[in-house]
Amino acid sequence: MSAPSAPQPPIAAQEPVAEERFGVRREDPYAWLRDPRWREAMLDPSRLSPAIRAHLEAENAYTEAVLEPVRDLRRRLFAELRGRLKEDDASVPVPDGAYEYYARYRSGGQHPVACRRRRGAGEAAEEVILDGDAEAAGHGYFHLGDWAHGDDHRYLAFAVDTTGAEAYTLRFRDLDSGEELAERIEQARGDFVWAADGRTLLYTVLDEAHRPRWVYRHRLGTDPAADALVYEETDPGFFVGLDRTESRRFLLIETHDHTTSEVHAAPADAPESGFRCLVPRERDVEYTVSDSGEQWLILTNREAEDFRIVAAPLADPAPERWTEQVAHRPGVLIEDMALFRDYLVRLETAEALPRIVVRRLADGAEHTVAVDEEAYALGISPGLEYATATLRYRYSSLTTPARVYDYDMATGARHLRKEQEIPSGHDPAAYTARRLEATAPDGERVPISLLHRADQPPGPETPVLLDGYGAYGISEPAAFSPHRLSLVDRGFAFAIAHVRGGKERGYRWYREGKLERKPNTFSDYIACAEHLIAAGYTGAGRIAVHGGSAGGMLVGAVLNQRPELFGAAVADVPFVDVLNTMSDPSLPLTPPEWPEWGNPLEDEAAFRTILGYSPYDNVCAQAYPPILATAGVSDPRVTYWEPAKWVARLRALKTDGNPLLLWTNMSAGHAGPGGRFDFLEEVALRFAFLLWVFGLSPDPGSRR
Repeated sequence: MSAPSAPQPPIAAQEPVAEERFGVRREDPYAWLRDPRWREAMLDPSRLSPAIRAHLEAENAYTEAVLEPVRDLRRRLFAELRGRLKEDDASVPVPDGAYEYYARYRSGGQHPVACRRRRGAGEAAEEVILDGDAEAAGHGYFHLGDWAHGDDHRYLAFAVDTTGAEAYTLRFRDLDSGEELAERIEQARGDFVWAADGRTLLYTVLDEAHRPRWVYRHRLGTDPAADALVYEETDPGFFVGLDRTESRRFLLIETHDHTTSEVHAAPADAPESGFRCLVPRERDVEYTVSDSGEQWLILTNREAEDFRIVAAPLADPAPERWTEQVAHRPGVLIEDMALFRDYLVRLETAEALPRIVVRRLADGAEHTVAVDEEAYALGISPGLEYATATLRYRYSSLTTPARVYDYDMATGARHLRKEQEIPSGHDPAAYTARRLEATAPDGERVPISLLHRADQPPGPETPVLLDGYGAYGISEPAAFSPHRLSLVDRGFAFAIAHVRGGKERGYRWYREGKLERKPNTFSDYIACAEHLIAAGYTGAGRIAVHGGSAGGMLVGAVLNQRPELFGAAVADVPFVDVLNTMSDPSLPLTPPEWPEWGNPLEDEAAFRTILGYSPYDNVCAQAYPPILATAGVSDPRVTYWEPAKWVARLRALKTDGNPLLLWTNMSAGHAGPGGRFDFLEEVALRFAFLLWVFGLSPDPGSRR
């Protein structure tokens, strides 16, 4: 009997579309993979063009065929990943007046169950106010977005997405009777805010380009078609969001792009009285607000690159009326603030590490919340109560599972409310975390967070999964993930390259990794890879480059520049067709992201910079390592055709015989499947691919 033939990859047809701009002629051979009716397909994947669907399904079939040898490993990894999740997990209850609210999961449940109970009444008093599993029944995809109760605890509003396209339906429930109200609001962004009466709701609506553009006001019991328009954003580069100050006195409309913001406020007890702009937008000036007594407290980068906090009169918050509260300190970035009646809390970052600072409003006295480890992640959770001395915050590290603390801001005492439970077991002492630094070509010091088993010190043969992102000012925290232990326990080391484009070293770190300086993100990552090799933690060809979305752009760029450094690549929903996407203002994120990448339609320098690194445009005839890319048909952020086109061009041009795989979720979007266990199937796929490529044993704890 002859041996079975190796699976053959699908070859995408080439139908070149030519364009000339700024004297540069480009051809796009795979432009046909963009469905002209992509908006309809995003909301209803069954409407995807049959030819495109056939190609994507052929790619999926090819991926399954190539990975057939690790099918059992994928099942095993899935079971292992699921075994680290506490199936009946629950959040720490959040107090609000007579009630406390929380979410929990039932064993085997995919979606959260929202609950409340009378304070002090105990678990037996639980009241289920929204059952995510029940709501998901009958839907191929389901995601439960925000849910929130009104001030009098009578009505609940909640948002659901049944396509993955992030177009939500708002629904309402009477918590006294348990009955759902008749009215539904479609094509919403999913964010909303209650007015003080508990009967009036403000919400945002998406336009035809899938951008949140309008704010409407709805009164329970009325027809949503008659809802009043409260605000319309006329600049296609700005997104609109909603909030309410911690005191609950004011409703906020926040409109912004990536570098500029503007806030409008109205009394929460009189939302129909109209919103007024607090400080008119000014290019590259950002601010957020909250209220304290007769003052606004404003967190802003106006005349303060790393932000400062100022106070201004409620009646007139113009900049000339500002008074300094927390001065600007270069290199110490104020990321966020939370306001209580007697305290101002800020989350700030210095030297790539976060810290929480508590300020007593009465006299300005400050102290910093103590932490226990060298590298860690912190987050603040202000809760729902304003007149309290209790701050809730989250803590974890590469080795320590997530912890939730209640911190007494008056005494400095902290109370551990919850520690993430790993049912299959976890010993933090079995792992070692380190903080390293690489030197970029221009001399900048780039932090690296490294995790490995304590009994397996990394060496030149150790495979390293090197994660990177570096965009939008989003810093990658040195946080715990139970998933990555499946790789580390089998011989991998895991590392994070804290490259420019994030804010790990302040706002300057972000500024130096965007627009014309975007190439710094990629050279920083390459410097981290080279440092790990030179320091003996791994070897050339033993690094797996990993990133998702804008981090997927990083994957594609460094593969084009230095493919010999890497032994594998995993690109999750990668933003790789950068020049074409940023040249198309009809796409949801393009105008809002011109301040991040540049506008290649009007700016020749931006055009040439993006052309110089855009992964799709720079694929060439060279050897590439094994690659796995993922996509989602309903993805409004990175449209499915970006990874599809990238893989098609790689397959046509690369000179090696290494596996090149594309896995497209045909019924989900940017975040993958909606259920918590369904998502683990995709994690298992990525990990099995990496273990297969590097030839590691499927058994945890095995020695090489």
